[in-house]
Amino acid sequence: MVCEKCEKKLGKVITPDPWKSGARNTTESGGRRVNENKALTATKNRFNPYTKQFETCRICRQKVHQAGSHYCQSCAYKKGICAMCGKKMLSTKNYKQSSA
Repeated sequence: MVCEKCEKKLGKVITPDPWKSGARNTTESGGRRVNENKALTATKNRFNPYTKQFETCRICRQKVHQAGSHYCQSCAYKKGICAMCGKKMLSTKNYKQSSA
């Protein structure tokens, strides 16, 4: 769960979406170029499992597997915050939040 501001920082996938009207990775919406080599252009957005430095969650110290994120998905869901910047997205006062 990421906020609208951090949605721009998310990586784009190699294959285009079959559902075109809301997709970010089609040529019509300007999300990707024709004949673009994603192996060369998207290295900063991709998760690299071979790096020595993994980002850890600021709450539970678990390894985060999303590039640019500071919180793991389970902590972001439980707290109702953005996984990248930590901005409060929804009030969890009346919810029974569980990871299972």
